[in-house]
Amino acid sequence: MPLHPQLQAQRAHRAAEGTPPLYELTLAQARAADLAAIRAGAGTGERVHQLAEETIPGPDGDLPVRVYRPDAVPGRPVLLYFFGGGWTLGSLDTGDAVCRSLANAAGCVTIAVGYRLAPENPFPAAVHDCYAALCWAAGNAARFGGDPARLAVAGDSAGGNLAAATTLLARDRGGPAIRHQVLVYPNTDHRADTPSARENTDPLLFNRHSVAWYWGHYLAGADGTDPLASPLRAADLGGLPQATVVTAEYDPLRDEGERYADRLRDAGVAVAARRYDGMAHGFFTMTGVLAEAREAHAWIAGRLRTALDAPACAPAPVAEGRP
Repeated sequence: MPLHPQLQAQRAHRAAEGTPPLYELTLAQARAADLAAIRAGAGTGERVHQLAEETIPGPDGDLPVRVYRPDAVPGRPVLLYFFGGGWTLGSLDTGDAVCRSLANAAGCVTIAVGYRLAPENPFPAAVHDCYAALCWAAGNAARFGGDPARLAVAGDSAGGNLAAATTLLARDRGGPAIRHQVLVYPNTDHRADTPSARENTDPLLFNRHSVAWYWGHYLAGADGTDPLASPLRAADLGGLPQATVVTAEYDPLRDEGERYADRLRDAGVAVAARRYDGMAHGFFTMTGVLAEAREAHAWIAGRLRTALDAPACAPAPVAEGRP
């Protein structure tokens, strides 16, 4: 399919404005531009019943987390969400609208994890932060109305990579048990040489040069063949939780995400995968302007509800004020 008209319009606007790719900016500039773009695409996030800011122990210092409760009902499943941004950009704020949406639609206590960013903290810092957050959630879920026996992980882009890596760590360390993983256009192989990687070179969209820039910051000379960096290179994907995988047509990561879904299936893992034609990398956060993003949220939420046996929750009324 052609690139979606809304995405075509955004691309044309960048061309007219002479907007440089993020990889041509300083880190501070790229982080600010990334947050601004995501907020513009997400619109006003849904209200949730309760929002709490917490600090939890990490492997090398405290980590911030943000806990979204969809309602006051105890025993809700727990979803850990890892934001995208190439392990280099992103924050609890860039993932805020997604977490609000999934908390309500999936009926989960949703915990956004503020893992450490590269290049200040290169691989494997973020992976171990995410695993530490999983362990904390398993031990503290009841405080927020969560059920530690019904855990799931999710993330988009680099967050999808971290979700996949976290399932590998949890399997190999004997827990905590994860029931489901949601991988939205995940990075799965730092040396991916796929048709989608070769085709997507447009500097006005997320492209193969963007991917290389992020990997360079994240690995900083580390071994990218380590399965915790490149899950597609894991020798064995058996025993991992069932998966939902989303990919986008105009995305250099498309093929490696779909190959990971295929590898999971080959290993006996139940997988549902869906490619969104006409979409580009990043569309999942654009619920304020793209019906396809809202549909992807709804599909993922349905998958989570089924896997975790949870009903959906209506967004909290506006009259109650934010959270």
